[in-house]
Amino acid sequence: MNKYNPLNESRSLLERAAEIYDYVPVVRDQAGESDESRLLPPENSHQSQPTAGSVPVAAYSGPRVIVDRDKLREAGFIVPDGPVTGISEEFRIIKRQLLLTAKGSQRQAPVPHGERILICSAHPNEGKTFSALNLALSIAAEKDNEVLLVDADFAKPSILSSLGLEGNKGLMDALADPELPVENCIIHTDIPGLAILPAGDQTNADTEYLASSRTEQVLNRLTQNNPNRIVIFDSPPALSASPASVLATHVGQVLMIVKADETTETALRDALSLMAGCEHIQLLLNGTKFSPTGRRFGSYYGYGE
Repeated sequence: MNKYNPLNESRSLLERAAEIYDYVPVVRDQAGESDESRLLPPENSHQSQPTAGSVPVAAYSGPRVIVDRDKLREAGFIVPDGPVTGISEEFRIIKRQLLLTAKGSQRQAPVPHGERILICSAHPNEGKTFSALNLALSIAAEKDNEVLLVDADFAKPSILSSLGLEGNKGLMDALADPELPVENCIIHTDIPGLAILPAGDQTNADTEYLASSRTEQVLNRLTQNNPNRIVIFDSPPALSASPASVLATHVGQVLMIVKADETTETALRDALSLMAGCEHIQLLLNGTKFSPTGRRFGSYYGYGE
């Protein structure tokens, strides 16, 4: 259980929560859906660059699916190789702290399983999937990392539909079937550095499967041959479905999405208590309409809105 002092009641919700958890203010919200995907011939255009002490990993050489960039743009997502925008700059800042926690630095050691990042919210429609997908797109642009985006919202998966991709076997299938390698469920996209692991078939025992000993074995396989991979989980809302609290025990970092003017203090407290299985939790304020400091990312590059 995370230990923290009572929040100072004289401050705003986010100011009081920031006394305990790292806090990153951000962005707008909500996304739409994309067009249907197509298969792209095998390519070797993206290969993780080895870092000190890492083992070089051969680039994936199988088929890839094409993600429609126009649909990403229309839905408000970051567009790979597109112009610098306010939202792409915001997520550049957000990912830097998460990557630093995952990889460590001269001043701090890496967090155990810090390469596993859970994106969660208290309630639905607070921007968790929007944030998870944009964070994945931003990390995919890194030169030393690639990213696997896992749709772990098993009851209401939406990552594939947001990208316009067709359904496939996924994480839950690999957990339920010991004969199914989780690597075979991964969908590789034509966006360099970005792969998707679908949620898989729905089951009434999703929480029990996640709590089983097999889960850690399956998750280890996602990175054991690729030390430069960051794994992002788009989880169910913490106060709406039990898998979120179990997933928190398997990751090194949790990014809790807080919807401006909507997420209540009571809901935030309750959601954070359920995420106590992870010691490293940060807050991300979504849907803000005003910045008191005049922050206006993107305009410096000539693309400000």
